[in-house]
Order: sequence, then C-alpha cells, then structure tokens
Amino acid sequence: MTRIAAVHGALAPHRHTQSEITDMVARTCLPPGADRRVLDRLHRGAKVSSRHMALPLERYEELDGFGAANDAFITAATDLGAKAVRAVLQMAGLPAADVDLLIFTSVTGIAVPSVDARLAVRLGLRPDVKRLPLFGLGCAGGAAGLARMHDYLLGRPDHVAVLLSVELCSLTFQRNDASMANLVATGLFGDGAAAVVAYGAGRPDETIGPTIVDTRSHLYPDTGRVMGWDIKSSGFQVVLDPKIPDVVRRYLADDVEGFLSDHNLKPKDVTAWVCHPGGPRILHAVTETLDLPDGALDVTWRHLADVGNLSSSSVLHVLRDTLAERHPPPGTPGVLLAMGPGFACELVLLRW
Repeated sequence: MTRIAAVHGALAPHRHTQSEITDMVARTCLPPGADRRVLDRLHRGAKVSSRHMALPLERYEELDGFGAANDAFITAATDLGAKAVRAVLQMAGLPAADVDLLIFTSVTGIAVPSVDARLAVRLGLRPDVKRLPLFGLGCAGGAAGLARMHDYLLGRPDHVAVLLSVELCSLTFQRNDASMANLVATGLFGDGAAAVVAYGAGRPDETIGPTIVDTRSHLYPDTGRVMGWDIKSSGFQVVLDPKIPDVVRRYLADDVEGFLSDHNLKPKDVTAWVCHPGGPRILHAVTETLDLPDGALDVTWRHLADVGNLSSSSVLHVLRDTLAERHPPPGTPGVLLAMGPGFACELVLLRW
C-alpha cells in the first residue's frame, strides 16, 4: 500500500470577506445600474464567509482577456506551488532530490512548459524527476491525483511521489457576464494550493500516516455538459448545471457501497469521510444519499465557510484537517471522495 507521509495546504495571499468579493463582482459582472438582488442571494447561499485570492481585488477589474488572466495564473501558481511543495517536503523530512515523481493538477490556467517543469529547477528536483501534469479534472483532481500517485507507487514501491494542486479560481471569473453560472461561481470558488508526499510500500520509513488501500473512478453517462469550461476569448467560461445534486443522488450511493463491499466494508464502518466541498446543495445531496450521521462532513462544511471551494485543492485541505482534528482510530477505514467534470466521481479508500 501507499503511505501518505505529509499533507500541506496553502492559501493565496489576499483574503477578503464574501461581501467585499460580492461588491467587486457587482462592479465587474453586472451592467451599470443593474439590480443586484439575485447576485446577493446567490453569494449568501454559498455559505462562504471569506476567501483568498491571487490578486488584490482592484486588479480583477483591470484584467483584460484570457492572456492577461493566464499570465497572472502562471506567475501566481508557480509561486504558491513552490511554497506548498517546500513546506510539505519539510514536514516529511525529505530533501527535494529524493522526489522521484511530481504530479501537478490544475484546471484554472494553462502553461507550457507546465508549472511542474517550472518548479523542478526552482525547487532543486533532480533532472531525471518524472512529471505528470493533469488538466481538466476540476474539483476531482485532488482525489484523482492521489489515485494516480498510488498507481505509480504500486509499480515503483521504493520511490517518493509528490502531488501538487494549485487552483486560482478567481482568475477564471468572467467580466461582464451576468449569467447564473458565473454569478454562482464567483460566490463559491477561492484560490489555494495543496501538496502531498507519499511513499511506496518498499521504502522503509517510520512515518505515521494513512495508507491508500484502493481507488476507483466512475465516469457517468450523458453528463458531459453538467460541469466544465467553455473556452472563450475571454477565458474559461464556467458550465454549472443546477441538476448536479440530482446526478449525485442517482449514482453516488451505488459507487460508494460497491467500492466498500469489494473490501468487505459498509458505509457504517467508515470512521471519517473526506469530502470535497462542492457547495451546499451538493453536500446535502452527499449526506442524504450516503445516509451519513450528523457531523460526518463538519470538516468539509467548515472549510467551505472559511475559504470557499478551492477546486482540486479543497479535498486535500479537508484531508489535512481531518488528520489534525478528527484523529480517526488507527487501522480503521476512511473514504476520500470528489466529483468533477466528465461528470465523474473519484474515490480513495484510506486506512487511518
């Protein structure tokens, strides 16, 4: 099995209250003099109190087009990513030269060379480090990244792998776009990063951390337009179908129950649920369809309120906080889950 040695979460440098961000969105997305009551209602309904952003608020009103936003992404993602990887390696007690694989996931900007390549020299990684940049997985990217890390370490059990997620969602907000999808997204998503160090089973160490037992992916049929981007000259225009909670209710319980049954487990055996904070309606759907006990998703709800939805980074922040605060009984099962464009679900079975 793969052992998780360290998990670190980082946040973008500029923190603002939800009301401050709502005022900025009103200025940049609504027509002059427009009624903003719908915007205010949507932002209140997100249950987010504050968020971190890559740029000062006034800079968002100056960004003109995809090129400017993406240039800002490359600079900020490289800086925040370097901070997250340095911190997680320090937590694991490892020099950068020990890293054999660097996985990078993001869905909020593009770069060639990729961000992981830009970080390799900056962090002092070996020239022969293997790199795996992942794009397009959206909110599921953190869970999928853990799964691909596990796949790699099964084949290279003496290796060390690092997963880095950086999501700067604020740089995808669309100016002059008063669509419901854009207004919802501008009230929900924030900016942050997360990094994970994991060892293969063949590497001797005394790290105390959870192990990855198994993973599963499920790509749902006829859901390609439920979530994603439409790529425009202005950048990434969000696609968010209000029926996402219905998709969760239709598929998730069978996915989780089937996954657990392969290991002679049932949902009631799970001692901690590490769930991506997709938004209030999605979290209610997850709780209902899995029949979770009261408080099972408290860490996720608090993460949503404190910093918003960080796309692929969020589930890794929730993992970090679960380890620090919930202290699941050693040897018991945990489930990490996230959903994203495709529409797809990623499941990771953990042993605490």
